[in-house]
Amino acid sequence: MAGLDSERPAVHIWGCGEGQLRELGVVCLSPEVYGDALGWERAARTPAVVWHPHQALLVVSGEGGLRQWTPAGVTEPEGAPAAASYRSLAFSPDGQTLWGAPSLRDEGGGWESSDVLDLASGTIGAGPGWDTGVAEHPGGGLVVTLASDQGATHCLFARVGQGTAPAVMRPLRRALILDCDGYETPLFSADGRHMAVRGNAYDHSVEVFEFPSLRRVLATTLGDPSPGYPYPQEWLDQMETWSRHNIAFGPQPGVLWIATPRGVLVEVDVETRKPVEHEVLTGSRCSALAATATGELVVASSEGELLLMSVLSDSPQAGPAGEDVASAAATGFLEATDEVPDDADDLEAYLVLTDGTRTWEADDLSAVTTASTTDPTWLQLQAAINKVRLASE
Repeated sequence: MAGLDSERPAVHIWGCGEGQLRELGVVCLSPEVYGDALGWERAARTPAVVWHPHQALLVVSGEGGLRQWTPAGVTEPEGAPAAASYRSLAFSPDGQTLWGAPSLRDEGGGWESSDVLDLASGTIGAGPGWDTGVAEHPGGGLVVTLASDQGATHCLFARVGQGTAPAVMRPLRRALILDCDGYETPLFSADGRHMAVRGNAYDHSVEVFEFPSLRRVLATTLGDPSPGYPYPQEWLDQMETWSRHNIAFGPQPGVLWIATPRGVLVEVDVETRKPVEHEVLTGSRCSALAATATGELVVASSEGELLLMSVLSDSPQAGPAGEDVASAAATGFLEATDEVPDDADDLEAYLVLTDGTRTWEADDLSAVTTASTTDPTWLQLQAAINKVRLASE
């Protein structure tokens, strides 16, 4: 298990075998503390972290380049340029390829493309544009990532071949569109039937989508909505209170856990939307929540506490049957869409978009000229742009 240091660009690693926590090491990219750095300045100094999918190997990117941790210690990653510093990192599902964004290649286009690092040969190739991390669907062969913009964020799905090096994400036409930007990496449930997205830059929102249908089954805002920009101090204080990393799927299918500033974990059935509160911390807020690969929950507190918890429930947990369900969900999604052509100059022109309730082909959006104040911001902007364009033709 790995966790970011709150005071400096460093990552702590713990072992959590047999239900016990013990610190194993630290990867420190810089001894200089964050101090008064906030917002983008703080984010620029915060390390990107990714675990290898099959080994006790952690790669960290940030100030000073790339580092990797294994139980043997901290070294520079083999087959990758040590000076490379990416804002987002991900391993391919087979662990043979490291993906980095934005692109650092001289001929690259920044956030418009990414780097594909073949760790065996040390070569660096080009990949599609993405940001904010990559999540693998538990059914295999499918990943999801984000392509963010201030007006809207595309939640992109991609096919990934197994055992081919270097592994490259091949974007698919079916995609989600989310309002605004500032989202965290999507999360899949253990059985692959639900996907949750935490965001955004303006609201502490949580959305859950059924998979493979992409039907939205839960949408809520944590705390009061944003009053708008520029941000008043009382809202900035609220942003600091609610953690950005406060949701996780546990071992039970269809159950999402949400950590609150009151030190309470809320267990939510995403279909019935029935919440159950669990008192976990006293006198401190939850600063982070995550799930381990074996289904335990990990909670960090604002007072520096770290808790490893097993979830006891009469509900069924994901097992061999859950693996079959996940595989069927991934296969169903892949069979219902096509890959975007390799030579596509404009990705958006090929996407079939849904917000979880409505679906748009690219041609549909180019014809929209009206939108209400209750529609997403991106749709209102699209309608206004189309109206001006059509009027000038």
